[in-house]
Amino acid sequence: MLKAISSFVYVKERLHPGLLDGLVRGGAQAIEIFAARQHIDYANRKQHVREIADWFRSSGIPLNSVHAPLYADYEWGRTGSPPVNVASTDRAGRIEAMDEIKRALELAEQIPFRFLVQHIGVGGELFDDRKFEAAMTSVEHLRAFAKPLGVRILLENIPNELSTPERLVEFIQTSHFDDVGVCFDLGHAHMMTNVAQAFESVKAYIHSTHVHDNAKDRDAHLWPGSGTIDWKQAMELLRSAPQTPPLLLEIEEDEKVNPIEKMAETFEKLEAS
Repeated sequence: MLKAISSFVYVKERLHPGLLDGLVRGGAQAIEIFAARQHIDYANRKQHVREIADWFRSSGIPLNSVHAPLYADYEWGRTGSPPVNVASTDRAGRIEAMDEIKRALELAEQIPFRFLVQHIGVGGELFDDRKFEAAMTSVEHLRAFAKPLGVRILLENIPNELSTPERLVEFIQTSHFDDVGVCFDLGHAHMMTNVAQAFESVKAYIHSTHVHDNAKDRDAHLWPGSGTIDWKQAMELLRSAPQTPPLLLEIEEDEKVNPIEKMAETFEKLEAS
């Protein structure tokens, strides 16, 4: 499996070529960029985006995916900015959310990438038919915007009632969005039910992954082996997916851990599982 990592591990810092070089030294063969404005100023196309685009061109490392923004501000919601929510039943709010996501999608004009990883709703959101329909309208619009850019939308299973694996399959099948797939988040699957059950539900639609661990108590984004996921079983499942996805780490920052050293160790352990 292709070894990859999300820049989420550095999400509190401004993304720069030195950080990307480090991820490659740690063993990354592909990258996912987490689109948070304090991390990558995707609206600043003349300076910051150009700097990152130059790195990808010169390094030869592919940008596998971009994670859609969760907030539109530079403080990640700490100033009271509402979350970017494509399932909002408020039409004006939903249009603002789509506009923000389109700004991130436009990264593809300077840095080609395959997938946009998109949340449906926010954490803990309850199911509502109106939200489900609102999300379908949003995703249909985003699909149309992404297609000329060569980008495919992947929906991520997250801890809410709109984005369970079963709901995501229902969403794709009901909407007839044949080009929409799934980013399978193993940590979220472990929290919500278990990895094996979730995988069986969405395996036909998986095109990418988010690999992290937890103890089923919170969405901790720990390094694999630091929680309670059975990684031998998880790796067997991922290898059996019809479209072999990248093994893409999405880890939260830990000041006590050097991510470059930990990456190499983690990839080695996972590949041996």
